[in-house]
Amino acid sequence: MDTRQIYNWVDGKESPATSGIRLKKINPHTGLVDSECIASSPEDVRQAVTAAEAAFPAWSELTPVGRGGILSAWGRLLRERQQELTEIIVRETAKPPQDAGGEVHAALAQGEYFAGEGMRLYSRSLTSGTPGKYSHTVRQPRGVAGLIVPANTPLANIAWKVFPALICGNTAVLKASEDAPELAVAVAKLGKLAGLPDGVLNVLQGGGDPTGRALVEDARVAVISFTGSTAVGRWIAEVGGRRLARISLELGGKNPFVVCDDADLDMAVHWASLSAFSNAGQRCAAGSRILIFEGIYEAFVEKLVAKATSLKLGVDQGCDLGPVITAQQQSKILAAIERARQAGGRVLCGGKVPGAEKLRNGFYIEPTLIDGLPDDAEMCTREMFGPVASVQRVRDVAHALQVANASEYGLTAAIHTRNVDRAMWFAQRVRAGVVNINIGTFGSEPHMPFGGFRASGNGTREPGVEALDVYSELKNISFLVRDALI
Repeated sequence: MDTRQIYNWVDGKESPATSGIRLKKINPHTGLVDSECIASSPEDVRQAVTAAEAAFPAWSELTPVGRGGILSAWGRLLRERQQELTEIIVRETAKPPQDAGGEVHAALAQGEYFAGEGMRLYSRSLTSGTPGKYSHTVRQPRGVAGLIVPANTPLANIAWKVFPALICGNTAVLKASEDAPELAVAVAKLGKLAGLPDGVLNVLQGGGDPTGRALVEDARVAVISFTGSTAVGRWIAEVGGRRLARISLELGGKNPFVVCDDADLDMAVHWASLSAFSNAGQRCAAGSRILIFEGIYEAFVEKLVAKATSLKLGVDQGCDLGPVITAQQQSKILAAIERARQAGGRVLCGGKVPGAEKLRNGFYIEPTLIDGLPDDAEMCTREMFGPVASVQRVRDVAHALQVANASEYGLTAAIHTRNVDRAMWFAQRVRAGVVNINIGTFGSEPHMPFGGFRASGNGTREPGVEALDVYSELKNISFLVRDALI
């Protein structure tokens, strides 16, 4: 069987790269080559930005309601093709089918929300101290948006950036993840079928360097939205900041999951397992630091280990988690687990590649829990991006807060307790952009702002109405009524 060839999507059509270099996309479940995508050169990036720049005047002049109508039609097509999109996600990321399907539904909800923003695109009326002066604000697009997404939740990541960027009147160049190249082009093709004009959304294939680098460095890109590592985010902030581009960064997390001594232990185990292990732990919002009150530590850990060892790995319907996305990521995580062992950590479960024959060639790691490490150990402070979590003892809620806030990150947090005062005290003081009580560390909805403090981001928020601030400029317009001309 011929290997699928994945191309760029520029100015409304598939486009080969000028470099001639191709990247092999490996199926994480089988370890075999699934497709090949082109590696875009700086010249390919220039062409894509040129196409977006040329499409900007007409797209930005279209009314927000008109743009919303196209996004609404696009959403209907995504719904009609949800099985096809689910199959692509399963093939490219090796998620179990129900997880991939859930991601399609999340993207649909995102599209519906921002299509509706075309009828709002909120601004304000302002009062004035000058008689007869009327003042208001309007939102206007910035220009070309450079959007860079990872592969952990590929369709959701695309929806979080493309829909708000376009409803605000920007045109876009999307740098697809090299680990999920086919999905981005499939979404762009459906956009064209929905009536999206050529050049409004362009898709580039390739790695972070040179493709992503060239996109960030192009002076015509007015806004850059990036989801990925903190190290790359810092570089983007530096490079884009020199030309005062608008920068939105959604970066790493090492998110605390606190279990108090009055928690519903079974419910807490359920959510701790989902937070740590769903999507193979490949969430920036993964609950990878589980902080447990001393009085219930043994009882809770026993239940959590039982839950972790019961999870089913694979890509079949009903499996709980699939593999991590690449062999490199698998090796990195396994090496970190070994360093934790050498530092005195005790692996309570997992910690290795599963032995089942049908999983042997994939990039699987058994759900892993480690205790016995100091609070400042690598496993307790660094993002692993895999199905690995540390379990740590805390004396009380004040101690839990201290440990939670000791991380350089500040993305999400969760606390399980029956005490509303304790919950709100913690929620107000923990350094995190999202705090959940008696649920998991993830789960933001389309209308809810998501983003973090400190090394987890630069203060911007996506999605929600707050995303409009990333992709638009506010203009204040005032008008003085001249009484003599009435």
